[in-house]
Amino acid sequence: MTMSDPLADLLTRIRNAQRAGLPDVELPSSSLKREVARVLKEEGYLEEVKEVAEGPFPLLSIRLRYHEGKPAIRMLRRVSRPGLRVYRDRRRLPRVQNGYGVAVISTSRGVMSDREARALGEGGEILCLVS
Repeated sequence: MTMSDPLADLLTRIRNAQRAGLPDVELPSSSLKREVARVLKEEGYLEEVKEVAEGPFPLLSIRLRYHEGKPAIRMLRRVSRPGLRVYRDRRRLPRVQNGYGVAVISTSRGVMSDREARALGEGGEILCLVS
């Protein structure tokens, strides 16, 4: 059976692993999941992201970041979804918690943070909000 929203699966697995206090999480890999995880790592929300090629399907292995026993990610919310896509131009990109959080944006130049998209003058699909 195919998954209708693989990005929501990634976000839910990260949320569940953090609530359980797990050090890392593994899930089926895809290019979109890999890119979103890369942006979260670059922004300091994840320790490590690597692709493990075990068996017929590659897995994405994510090491979660904790600070003094508390998860680095306090809020992780899906914005654009299969039933309701949300697009914004460069002037209307969201600011998450007045710049302390990150919006992950899918642009024509690839997946990037809202700060990077503003710097490049790009708009796009708002995938998720993180703080």
